[in-house]
Amino acid sequence: MTSHPLHPVLLDAADLARVREAPMFERMSEDVAAAVLAGAVPKRWDRGANVMLQGEKAEAFYLILEGWVKLYRLLPDGSEAVVSVMTAGESFAEAVMFMGGRFPVAADTVTEARLLRIEATTLRAAMKADGRVASALLASIAHHTATLSEQVHLIKALAAPQRVADFLVVNARRTLGSGAHGRIQLKLPYDKALIARRLGMTPESFSRALATLRDRGVSVSRDAVEIASLARLEHFARETGGDR
Repeated sequence: MTSHPLHPVLLDAADLARVREAPMFERMSEDVAAAVLAGAVPKRWDRGANVMLQGEKAEAFYLILEGWVKLYRLLPDGSEAVVSVMTAGESFAEAVMFMGGRFPVAADTVTEARLLRIEATTLRAAMKADGRVASALLASIAHHTATLSEQVHLIKALAAPQRVADFLVVNARRTLGSGAHGRIQLKLPYDKALIARRLGMTPESFSRALATLRDRGVSVSRDAVEIASLARLEHFARETGGDR
């Protein structure tokens, strides 16, 4: 069975602002959003907790308010194929839930997290009452499709050092804002082995990529990262050739 979350907490103004970052809710009017969110209460989860099981009936979808969640498929040999690692302001499982199917992937927290569970019955009732909910759901599905396409492109088109550089840049922008350009410091959001799998490489390849990036002004000590010039690293991540 799915693990039980810890004690519930109340939805506050900060949570509502985070909800508004999700593609499904960013253009939704307040009254429509209120209908979709009716009865939804954020819950806190420990690191390593199972949120949903692969093959489980999809009776809800989730929106991340804090922390990171790993989506993955269990393979016949017992190993995991990481599909995505998502963070605050992102949602997952809404498409399969709407279709009334079963979850094609499992989801575990990889840090402590707070998630908002939105029930299928609530969403369907809101859709029947207001057609704008269906448009919002389509926008969310389109976003997930575009994100997956971009992930495939990164893995196929970019060399390992570029993939790691892109990962660092994206997380720096998320943490520090779009205005960051020069020397910065940040922490890796989750463990290196998972980052490697998320980027389609082995832990050894990830370590070699980090070593290559030293010449690009990147130094890493455990989970602490220092980047001499974020703008320079971003330029390298966007180059078509890259170091292989």
